[in-house]
Amino acid sequence: MAKAQVGDIVEFKDGLTGIVEKINENSVIVDLTFMENFNELGIEEKTVVNHKNYKIIHSAQND
Repeated sequence: MAKAQVGDIVEFKDGLTGIVEKINENSVIVDLTFMENFNELGIEEKTVVNHKNYKIIHSAQND
């Protein structure tokens, strides 16, 4: 399983997406304001996601 890097876009938990801001030993901190419908969802701006629970959908290294 590849771990996300800072700047990667990840998907988790029923289609939520966000940009990785920080990498911890067992998780990443994700900025959810990247999503177009962020304001409509009424959720926090950032969340913690375990490495086991996300999928990298765009790697920052490819930019």
